[in-house]
Amino acid sequence: MTTQNLLVELFVEELPPKALQKLGNAFANVLFDQLKVRGLTAADSVVTFFASPRRLAAHVTNVLERAADKDVLVKLMPVAVAIKDGKPTDALRKKLANEGRAHLADLWPNAVDGPDSLVVQSDGKADAVYLRGIAIGGTLQVGLEFALNEAIAKLPIPKVMSYQLETDCELPGWTSVNFVRPAHGLVALHGSTVVAVKALGLTAGNSTQGHRFEAVVSPVVLQDADSYAATLRKDGAVIASFAERKAEIARQLAAAAAKVGNGARPIEDEALLDEVTALVERPNVVICQFEEQFLGVPQECLILTMKANQKYFPLLDAAGKLTNKFLVVSNISPEDTIFVTGGNERVVRPRLADAKFFFDQDRKKTLASRVEGLGKVVYHNKLGTQGERVERVRAIAKAIASQLGDAQLVQDADLAAQLAKTDLVTDMVGEFPELQGIMGGYYALNDGLGETVANAIEDHYKPRFAGDALPRNTAGVVVALADKLETLVGMFGIGNLPTGDRDPFALRRHALGVIRMLVEKDLPLDLNALLAGAVPAFGDKITDASAQLADFIYDRLAGSLREQGYSAQEVDAVLALRPQRLALVEKQLAAVRAFAALPESPALAAANKRVGNILKKAEVEGPVDAHVNPELLQEKAEQDLFAALQRFVPEANAQFDAGDYTASLQTLAVLRAPVDAFFDDVMVNAEQLDVRMNRLGLLKMLHNAMNRVADLSRLAV
Repeated sequence: MTTQNLLVELFVEELPPKALQKLGNAFANVLFDQLKVRGLTAADSVVTFFASPRRLAAHVTNVLERAADKDVLVKLMPVAVAIKDGKPTDALRKKLANEGRAHLADLWPNAVDGPDSLVVQSDGKADAVYLRGIAIGGTLQVGLEFALNEAIAKLPIPKVMSYQLETDCELPGWTSVNFVRPAHGLVALHGSTVVAVKALGLTAGNSTQGHRFEAVVSPVVLQDADSYAATLRKDGAVIASFAERKAEIARQLAAAAAKVGNGARPIEDEALLDEVTALVERPNVVICQFEEQFLGVPQECLILTMKANQKYFPLLDAAGKLTNKFLVVSNISPEDTIFVTGGNERVVRPRLADAKFFFDQDRKKTLASRVEGLGKVVYHNKLGTQGERVERVRAIAKAIASQLGDAQLVQDADLAAQLAKTDLVTDMVGEFPELQGIMGGYYALNDGLGETVANAIEDHYKPRFAGDALPRNTAGVVVALADKLETLVGMFGIGNLPTGDRDPFALRRHALGVIRMLVEKDLPLDLNALLAGAVPAFGDKITDASAQLADFIYDRLAGSLREQGYSAQEVDAVLALRPQRLALVEKQLAAVRAFAALPESPALAAANKRVGNILKKAEVEGPVDAHVNPELLQEKAEQDLFAALQRFVPEANAQFDAGDYTASLQTLAVLRAPVDAFFDDVMVNAEQLDVRMNRLGLLKMLHNAMNRVADLSRLAV
């Protein structure tokens, strides 16, 4: 059966830019999947999505005009129900009538009529009557209409709007339609043939609209499915492909920056590039500039206002410093761009003036003078104000700093913790919340507090996201740790935990931030002590949920380690011991991986699991001491195991204490032979109590020695 390529386009009013790429992908993929389910695509069919501000489209290769017929086998009912005394029952006749095959009952037992027949075969439990026939393949028109409506219904629409269409009936009226934006046109071409499908009150044709102002013709008539993109570009002045439009914008941005010279480059922001791609159909990049006086404002403020409010691309110099030039991606291409340039320069000027005004006003008050104002800002109804929160962070920071450094570190960390949140009550952060921390750093320098404190204030939110940099100095690490611990301990202490995909206080991100700082900064801090040490700062506002919080942190650590390529077994073996120094976990994992590669590993892991089970049962009656009386060792195998432990465990312990975990485990690998012999020749549960307890003590000694780096039983298959 011959195939042709298919093109479907939905022409609408301007779509939400931040969702456009997702909408385009979803529209094309659901449409393709539904066509595939209905047998209308070939094995090598490929779908390509198009998305511009005013259209969603999909191009599918090798689409059938009608799906192939296929054999079907429908189970009707068990034979015991269908046939009685050799004749069809009323139940079978009724079922066949529902299937449109009532006459087959009269032909029993030779119920064959052309391609239709009744057959008896087992369903795996008992014999049943089946209807065998041929399902006629559906037409493209029917299948496409269903697929199109499914694609529309399953779009990940951020917010649905309702609009009304005039009805086609004789009595005038209106019908309501729910969609992301009002739809005005529908195209469906199978090769060059229009497929007359309907959706959203529209009937498909072969014409669409081009650029609002620069289309060569209107409407744009499409000759066939394959000429869609080329025709829209030529006659409609529209680049329909999201990917091509994005690449063209990136090319023009680079060319415009090169034209400016002096190593200028547009700021890198993938999200901004995607959003601008979703705002224009025919991109044209122009160079604009603003007055140099605004460069006295922190560049983060200027960059943010240009990006967030105007969708401009600020230009940085070779050193990464903001210049007074910026790039605008226009949706029109006039011969003279002076009006485009002038208009955008006029629009950005008051934005920058506002930023300068906020910056100048904020600097009139010191950060220290703003501390009192935090007492009027509610943080959480169960945890009090931001002022109370600051005092908790200070207490936690002092405790951490005293473990990591001298009095100067304690002083710097305390001052930074006291002032870290004060920029929340500044005009600049009130206007641009994204600048919290950053502006605090600038204002600290303005107050003469020095780089150490300023950097700590700026960095205390770090890491803000996966891959973000960590705080630059130790004071910053201390305050960042204290800030995240305050959030985690406080929220867990009031039972405000993340559930499913809901995590309004970003507790997962905070936990990963704590992990990263402890690991990457190699901090000599024990996790349990760190969590428990933060609890007293809350007084009676919370209950102590340190154990639950520790589990949460270990879960995040386990996920992070698996993402780094460690196996679930390796991670489970190390984290089963709940290591307190998280900075050492990767060394432990490396040791476990090296141990697992040894030929002795499987036998020792299995033996370790067996030992653990024996001790667990024995300790139900009381604790087992890792103590051995050599005089009670009766069998040669237990004597040999004790001798091996006496010889090799001190060496392994010394290597462990020196941090050489790999060597420690490899030293213990020699225990395989005496361990195997012990289990072959010795009965642990001897009748004599002193002999039994002595053997359990020997196993406890072995268990303690083998499981200092990791729980090796977790490696057993």
